Amino acid sequence: MRVPAHWLAFTVLAACSDPSRMTASDGEAGGTTADTTADTSDITASPTDASSSTGDRPTSGNSDSMTGGTDTGDVTTASATDPTDTATSETTDTGDETSGGAVPGAFCAPIPACDAAPPKLPGQEEESSGYSRGRDMMYVEGDDQWILAKFTKWGFPADKDITGGTVHVFLDRGCSGDWIELGTTITTDDGDHPTIEGVDDSGGRVYFKIPAEQTLEPGRHRVHLIEDDEWETAELLIDIVPAGAPFFVSDVDGTLTTSENEEAWDFLVDNLPDANAFAAQALTLLANKGYRPMYITARPEWLDRRTRQFVATRNFPPGIIHTTIVYGGANGDAAAAYKTGEFAMLAQKGLVPSFVFGNKASDGTAFDNAGVQPLDHRIFFQYTDVEGGRRIESYEELLGEFAALPDLCK
Repeated sequence: MRVPAHWLAFTVLAACSDPSRMTASDGEAGGTTADTTADTSDITASPTDASSSTGDRPTSGNSDSMTGGTDTGDVTTASATDPTDTATSETTDTGDETSGGAVPGAFCAPIPACDAAPPKLPGQEEESSGYSRGRDMMYVEGDDQWILAKFTKWGFPADKDITGGTVHVFLDRGCSGDWIELGTTITTDDGDHPTIEGVDDSGGRVYFKIPAEQTLEPGRHRVHLIEDDEWETAELLIDIVPAGAPFFVSDVDGTLTTSENEEAWDFLVDNLPDANAFAAQALTLLANKGYRPMYITARPEWLDRRTRQFVATRNFPPGIIHTTIVYGGANGDAAAAYKTGEFAMLAQKGLVPSFVFGNKASDGTAFDNAGVQPLDHRIFFQYTDVEGGRRIESYEELLGEFAALPDLCK
């Protein structure tokens, strides 16, 4: 379907902008499981590639796996930071993470690359749209473990749900590169399935409960989904942690990107936003101290893959990524409500972030509702928080402080 350029611009900017401002808002650019386990003998995959890592407990940055199968080879991987800074000197390390250490749940080994070539079905063709998406999850040991995704034929400028489609569910346990097929499931029609983890059934959804005999152990795991008619794929990560595991949460637009509306414009010209100077180094230092990364943005759901690409390409530590679950994203009070709900679901699992990063009033409201303490761990980029959070003008201000933090793994 050919879409006029002015309609594309209007749609993206509406999803990414606060109508009351000339910049985008706080947010931001905007079934049942099968009873049988599938045979994986016909699955093909190419060898795993080592990934680029950073820091003394390196993170894996530029992984195709983080883009839901989208090739990012033509996108520059240069970090938009001061070239004289050496906080992200590159090494190659794809070691597995553990959940041990002095603080239970801390990342105490390099964050796994999770970049093994995804499995393929016999005769698999190119995706229909490339806008289907998975939902990363952080579960506490003992929780029910769900695989959640959305499958769509179009994706932009409007979703066309794939309903009644057969989806093959593959697991890379521990991001070891050894794929197994857990089974198949059927994409939903509107309202077929109860809400799970805050994800309402808007149609085209996958709700696959991991069978008890395949329960995921503590660590990071990768899931790849393939719908076998339109050949749509979806990617997601799952972290299994103990209650109280240390982690941080960052907003994306305007907090990590160089402006609120950069994603909206860059989407139209097929670029990725630049990152604020020293932001990747600062968050990498936290990850190197054992804090698990998480990114919560009120961007629209169909920007999931581009958000993953941004995190990977701009050398932020790979972590759990949550967009909204609605097509239009959220702004203002709606963004605050969305993020408040995200923090509330984490709190129900015994998970409260140690550090949070934002740049808007909606972030401040959500951080306050989440009870993040102390106040100076609520960090706002070039924004003064009325609740008493801490304002910074540059992430460079945090580098020495974060480098001096105690290592949670010692």
